[in-house]
Amino acid sequence: MGYNWPLINDNITKPDKKVMSDFILNSNRFTNGPKVKEFEDLWSNWLGVDHSIMVNSGASGNYISIAMVKELVGEGEVIVPPIGWVSDVSSVVQLGMTPVFVDVDMINFNITAENIKNTITPKTKAIVLVHTLGFNALTDEIVKIAKENNLILIEDCCEAHGAKFGDKRVGSIGDISLFSFYFGHHITTIEGGMICVNNPKLHDLAKLFRSHGMTREASPELQDHYKLTNPDLNPLFTFAVAGFNMRSSELNAVLGIEQMKRIDHNIERRRENLDIWLKNLNSSKFISSFKTWGNSSFALPLIMQSAIRHKLDNVCKILEDEKVEYRVGTAGGGNQARQPYLKKFPYRVVGTLSQADYIHDYALYIGNHTDLNEEQIIDLCKKLNNV
Repeated sequence: MGYNWPLINDNITKPDKKVMSDFILNSNRFTNGPKVKEFEDLWSNWLGVDHSIMVNSGASGNYISIAMVKELVGEGEVIVPPIGWVSDVSSVVQLGMTPVFVDVDMINFNITAENIKNTITPKTKAIVLVHTLGFNALTDEIVKIAKENNLILIEDCCEAHGAKFGDKRVGSIGDISLFSFYFGHHITTIEGGMICVNNPKLHDLAKLFRSHGMTREASPELQDHYKLTNPDLNPLFTFAVAGFNMRSSELNAVLGIEQMKRIDHNIERRRENLDIWLKNLNSSKFISSFKTWGNSSFALPLIMQSAIRHKLDNVCKILEDEKVEYRVGTAGGGNQARQPYLKKFPYRVVGTLSQADYIHDYALYIGNHTDLNEEQIIDLCKKLNNV
């Protein structure tokens, strides 16, 4: 089916393709190398962090983040939101940790400080916050709770490039953050992601896990440590952790560097679109009271008010008639605690997940693109308001 308004739009331009083709024709290196390092440094400067580590996807960022938690503090429980992406949870269970679900707040789709506080036990090792659809999930209280309880705070910013928390960008506050550069995000490297940290030890660990656990990827100080403690091993093939191959390529980085030229413009256009969208939806029919300050708007949320939730099929029909692509359940298929893969692993739910279930059953989202115009958005709002 062809869509007039697709979920994700082609954000790779002709100039982007020329930059990539020129690189292919003139370069002799395509695996992880100087262009990856250049993109990492560019990203760190833009975000406001000390270190960035490029990987092959945001999901790889999830896995490496949890692997670092396990390496640093051992197995235990990780507090996770039920609304997010599958790899926020699958990374936890695959690495032998236990996810603990707590309910979310409808204003930003994320777990609250109060719910986190009521969930912490001696087994808790980390908190995963997901800045779903570009809505900031951080609060001063959440940051304080993590510090007071010595918990590692992970920010999943895969849908929130450029979202703000106070005067800082999300992804620069937690102990570990991760981003996705998948096709259709605020910027793209086709496939790709980034892990961001300020702690040098975490920087070393992320590089180790990204590349098989090889110590040659680490800082000179850590390399020297392993040479001294393992004199019988070849320093080029000494493996300090049970790592993965989650490296990206020079070509992906070249595209990322080029796309950084317009990241701020892309974010601002998405914010403008969200503002028009929420102002023109009928708030008696659709929820519009989101926490929008600092949002970078990955997509446009469409959540039924309880009074018309029985008309979900009608809303879907309007979108289909207008050839607007949509997804039910907001991000990642709705409530992750209802997904079949989780039945194979231990997990806990604290309290009810009533808000997550409501989002799962009565929420949709549609694409937010830089080339949408005000007239298009208002016209669709008018049609939806007639439901």
